[in-house]
Amino acid sequence: MDVRKLLIVGRVILAAAGVLWPWLSRVGLGRLAGDIAIQRQNFSFYFPVITCLAISVVLTLLFWLFRK
Repeated sequence: MDVRKLLIVGRVILAAAGVLWPWLSRVGLGRLAGDIAIQRQNFSFYFPVITCLAISVVLTLLFWLFRK
């Protein structure tokens, strides 16, 4: 695959995620059970482990289906 096409597709996916983010946050994506959230007095850390895994599985299935 051409690197230019890959970069264009990546930018389109990031733009779509940015546009859809308010809707996705209402659905609950981003605060799933298993995501790591640490909040202290002057520090907060959030790492969406399960959200990343769920997105990875969905994208893998989509790419697999469209490749066939």
